[in-house]
Amino acid sequence: MHPNKSFAWDDRGEMLEFVAERAFAHIFVGGPDERAVVHAPILVVDDATVQFHAFRNNRAAALLPSAPILASITALDAYQSANWYVSPNQVPTWHYQAVEIEGTARLLSESELVEHLDRLSEVMENRFSPQAPWTRAKMEPGKFEAMIKALSGFEIAVDTVRGTRKFNQHKPAEDIAANVRGLADAGRRDVADAVSRQWTGR
Repeated sequence: MHPNKSFAWDDRGEMLEFVAERAFAHIFVGGPDERAVVHAPILVVDDATVQFHAFRNNRAAALLPSAPILASITALDAYQSANWYVSPNQVPTWHYQAVEIEGTARLLSESELVEHLDRLSEVMENRFSPQAPWTRAKMEPGKFEAMIKALSGFEIAVDTVRGTRKFNQHKPAEDIAANVRGLADAGRRDVADAVSRQWTGR
């Protein structure tokens, strides 16, 4: 996480809400002679547990059971031109929001994997397709059961949650206003809004 305390994000509940909303992570694991990363959907179960799944033949899958892992979840990143300041002698930078989760991975049983997939689908379908949410009941008999043989599910017992929201909130108001205009003009209204919210606290 960024060492500047101006960017520190300390509210564990807020950070896990961000993880739940973003719902996608880069999950890093290392062995004695190998390091790997899984890019996977992530499900927040509670404030001490998250779950994810990956293809069983992913080279990281064999390293994950009982291993310490680091999950990185990011969003709202954008380039910041040094031209988008009022103050002189500025340099370009990058805006971003990120959460890191550290913990130990446990391999899910097949029944736990099914429960995880059902819950993940329920959460995402209710978010993006609430009028007619997909469920595995729509599949032909046996198809789902055959497909999950290719997957491994994992649960992370969360030890540590760290966060950074780096949106130039340490800059003076006139620079923030110029940042917002520059980002909006560059087509990054989403990050412009995040910069504005972080400055105003709303």
